[in-house]
Amino acid sequence: MGAAAIDPQTICNVTLIGDPDETARLRRRLRRGGPGTGPIPWSTDGVEHTVHLAELSSRVPVAELERSIRVADGIIAVVPAGVRRAPRLESILRMADDHQVARLCLVTGLDHPGADFDRCVRVIADIRGAVPVAVHSPMGAGAGFAGVIDVVPMWSLAPMAAEFFGDHWAVAERRYRDLVRAVLEQDGAETGIPAEQLVDGIRRLTHIGEAVPVLCDGDPAVDDVAPLLDAIVRYLPSPLHVWQPEHSLDC
Repeated sequence: MGAAAIDPQTICNVTLIGDPDETARLRRRLRRGGPGTGPIPWSTDGVEHTVHLAELSSRVPVAELERSIRVADGIIAVVPAGVRRAPRLESILRMADDHQVARLCLVTGLDHPGADFDRCVRVIADIRGAVPVAVHSPMGAGAGFAGVIDVVPMWSLAPMAAEFFGDHWAVAERRYRDLVRAVLEQDGAETGIPAEQLVDGIRRLTHIGEAVPVLCDGDPAVDDVAPLLDAIVRYLPSPLHVWQPEHSLDC
């Protein structure tokens, strides 16, 4: 029997870019310790997807970095939360903007001393082009890091979650209002917007290069990669949605 046909719209070709130790660790986690090659099957919102992963070291020569970014369908830029200056990260995001490549940013190491999620968002915001939209909100940082709140569906958890998350909920509320304002161009005070509406808006703006979803890596003790895989298939384009002539369909 032949292999089952795969709907091209359910394919996602993703390039992890960052320090090679960080990207290798992330690749192993996404594959849940399995083999380093082959696609990752992942189901989100009732749809089966196929995720192809590639890695690119941020240390390679600039010309090679730009060439690889130019032909990527979508990238995930790995952003260490404790690094104050990241000139190579800024170059990566500028290259992605120049070549209209959709991207996510994953902030890692939020449990490390000196970690600062807001600083990472400001660094991304200072780069011309896409606007960073925080779809996650960390609960603390450094030794006090206690996990992540998913901002997009958070109002479905209220008011019980407001009591459970304590002071972290107020910070997540602010990020929710910023997200609504950036994605839907509505008054950020509005609440209770269906998560599907926000997801559609984030995906559209990411595909056209006007937004960069910013995610938090979770509690290392839990090591849950589901939120990142969900974000990959929800926000990054399939080969059918990539318009650059350099791209080809990867089935």
